[in-house]
Amino acid sequence: MTTGIEPLITVADLDNYPDDGNRYELIGGRIFVSGAPDISHQLILRDVLFEIAIYLKERPIGRVVPGVGTILSNYDLVIPDIAFVRSERWNEIASGEWLAGAPDLIVEVLSLGVENRERDLQIKRQLYAKYGVMEYWVIDCEDKSVLVFRLRGEMLEKMATVRGKDKITTYVLPSFDLEVSAIFRSTSVSRYKISLQILTEKGKD
Repeated sequence: MTTGIEPLITVADLDNYPDDGNRYELIGGRIFVSGAPDISHQLILRDVLFEIAIYLKERPIGRVVPGVGTILSNYDLVIPDIAFVRSERWNEIASGEWLAGAPDLIVEVLSLGVENRERDLQIKRQLYAKYGVMEYWVIDCEDKSVLVFRLRGEMLEKMATVRGKDKITTYVLPSFDLEVSAIFRSTSVSRYKISLQILTEKGKD
């Protein structure tokens, strides 16, 4: 007789999953699979990473890494788009090729789709709060905005939604500020070029 209860998957179990180009994350013993990110996603990630890296070059208070495997427990392994860790904590949680603990700041770029939005805005937000991530930014490509969450007690509470000429500010990176519109400029150019290429090809038909 079967109970219908699926066994929880562990971090060790992930070694048996295929290397097929998908991103496998583990939250509460459940597998979440994401396909390869699109160009807009990667351009935004690149620009935000660049701005934080420039800031850290002038103020070396920590390290920033993109797409690093982050083990939070035996049943929780995520791959944040961007993770920042303060210098005094780096040796504590940097373990070989992985992070074994919560970064101080996590940035996620929303991918299209209801499931992706729910995962980043609800499931991951709760997970990051549980393990003590101090600040969480969610970049919304469709709305061209950034949602800023900060840890208050045991919850990552929404502090602001910033867009356009608003600036992202953070106590995790003192004196850092980034105009929101700046991180969407590359995607606008990219989409314009793609649209122009499609129209040109149609004109040849």
